[in-house]
Amino acid sequence: MFRPISLVVLSLLATAALAQLPSIELSANFHRIEAEVAANQASRMQGLMYRKSMAPNRGMLFVFPQAGRHCMWMRNTFLPLSVAFLDDQGKILNIEDMEPQTEDNHCASAPVRFALEMNRGYFAEKGIRPGQRIAGLDKSPRPR
Repeated sequence: MFRPISLVVLSLLATAALAQLPSIELSANFHRIEAEVAANQASRMQGLMYRKSMAPNRGMLFVFPQAGRHCMWMRNTFLPLSVAFLDDQGKILNIEDMEPQTEDNHCASAPVRFALEMNRGYFAEKGIRPGQRIAGLDKSPRPR
């Protein structure tokens, strides 16, 4: 009995903590993206865990302190997601589709400073591919 209650409490706390993340408006081609910004270690580790849904034009931007071959995974993440790995200028290097509740690593093909997670299929549906730019990253908070 303790376990289900603790999971509910953890889920509520995670949702409350994420609701306080700053947001940023990004664009890809002419598509507007409203992204929550995970710019510190705690918010990057939490990511989109425990979320049950996400609006079609919403996502999460992960801002890393330095460029690297960063990897993402889906532990405790219930939503199927696609992640675009972006260099300092916002150029998409690669896009990976990720399965919910898995621990498979999905890594950048080269050093990146940003990763943008969206509902799975978002990038393909909008015709957004590697080599294209995501605009608006210059307004993102500095990583901590």
